[in-house]
Amino acid sequence: MEKPRVAVASLGGTITMTAGHGTRGVAPTLTAADLLGAVPILAETADLRAETLITAPGASLGFTDVLRALSWARDAVTEGAVGVVLVQGTDTLEETSYLLDLHWDRPEPLVLTGAMRPPRQPGADGPANLLAAVLTATAPSSRGLGVLVVMNDEVHAAARVRKSDATALGAFSSAPFGPLGRIHEGCAYYANGPARRPALPLPADRHSPRVALLETCLGDDGDLLRLIIDADYDGVVISAFGAGHVSTGMAGMVSKAAERGPVVLASRTGAGAVLSHTYGFTGSEQDLLDRGAISAGWLDARKARILLWSLLSAGDSVEVIREAFAARGGHPSGPDAQVGCRPDNAPAARGRHW
Repeated sequence: MEKPRVAVASLGGTITMTAGHGTRGVAPTLTAADLLGAVPILAETADLRAETLITAPGASLGFTDVLRALSWARDAVTEGAVGVVLVQGTDTLEETSYLLDLHWDRPEPLVLTGAMRPPRQPGADGPANLLAAVLTATAPSSRGLGVLVVMNDEVHAAARVRKSDATALGAFSSAPFGPLGRIHEGCAYYANGPARRPALPLPADRHSPRVALLETCLGDDGDLLRLIIDADYDGVVISAFGAGHVSTGMAGMVSKAAERGPVVLASRTGAGAVLSHTYGFTGSEQDLLDRGAISAGWLDARKARILLWSLLSAGDSVEVIREAFAARGGHPSGPDAQVGCRPDNAPAARGRHW
């Protein structure tokens, strides 16, 4: 029986890190071929193609690196791969996976994985994560789900996953709805489906937009937001208190920022959505939306920044950006689940099928 073809590429990260002679700590050294060779059972599971695209820690990856990996993954599918696995550092995994997901236009699964422990540390999780990722990539049930993140035998949607612990093996979670599925006895089982939207156009060949991410905190009266405005950023995402709240002083700066470009309002909590019509004080979600802020909805601030960057890269207007956030930050199960639930003053997606 012919084995399914899976393309595996490495971008580096902890899963590739070893200690060099005379160095302090570990650093990326291993190639994609090295990683596959350390898990012999993989050769029984799939016909594997290995390539090393870059060898860097996750914190050093940039938009260009991720878009290069996207192009490589698309080519791999065109050449016959039933699925693609990308290995990278976990520091930026929640952001890179969502950027890829926004632009992934194939039914074949694109699966990201990594490791929390270096390969020579006792209890290293890299081999098991790599095996689980390949199993997920070959599973027919993974088709059409977009970009997936597989860690600790759990399968997460790129639009929901977050790194919620600095060092634990179970560092990745998808609050509040949980993972899509899990690996069990060599198979991928799903019981929680994400809403899928058509892929966004690839970023235009133009300058990379400057999008700031600002988390509000106790005593924040908007001074940092003022600096962002003065620095002429193309857009800003505010990671706000609770369900989308800032101080009275910062609320005034939101008005000024919204006059210059898109200001997206997200929650810093890591779970739950920005409200739209509950609180009415100065700096509340209703007040900020009235001032021109765009609700991130269910997207966390990091995902919201990735979406805003992609939309600005395409040269989209503020109105188009507002519509895209209404769609992609809306009900996690899709637009049909919102029937009869959306309040009259909540934004609704119009125009393009986001």
